[in-house]
Amino acid sequence: MASSLPHPKIVKKHTKKFKRHHSDRYHRVGESWRKQKVLTLLLEEDSEGNISEPKIGYGSNNKTKFLTPSGHKTLLIANVKDLELLTMHTKSYAAEIAHNVSSKNRVTILSRAKALGVKITNPKGRLALEA
Repeated sequence: MASSLPHPKIVKKHTKKFKRHHSDRYHRVGESWRKQKVLTLLLEEDSEGNISEPKIGYGSNNKTKFLTPSGHKTLLIANVKDLELLTMHTKSYAAEIAHNVSSKNRVTILSRAKALGVKITNPKGRLALEA
């Protein structure tokens, strides 16, 4: 497997999910984020106890955006032909086998990836059942 290209340290600025305003107060209001439609006086950003909302400052560094902890970007693979795309980009991309690929095809994809030197992010998927 090829090691990744050098990159700045990956920093995740906000790992908690952003919750919807009043989702803790009312059961009928789900937790998935919606922009609040209330008076701005009620939602002063610095006031204590308010739920944080998404802002541009929480964004990732563009050089490390979409990188996995190993330092690779992922490309979804459905067959061996898709895997051939990564032969020249083994340092910057890693393959991720799609969820709907059969266990028989996974074995062939894994063996071909090993021959090409491509990193697979989910090599154990669906193979533990056969062992």
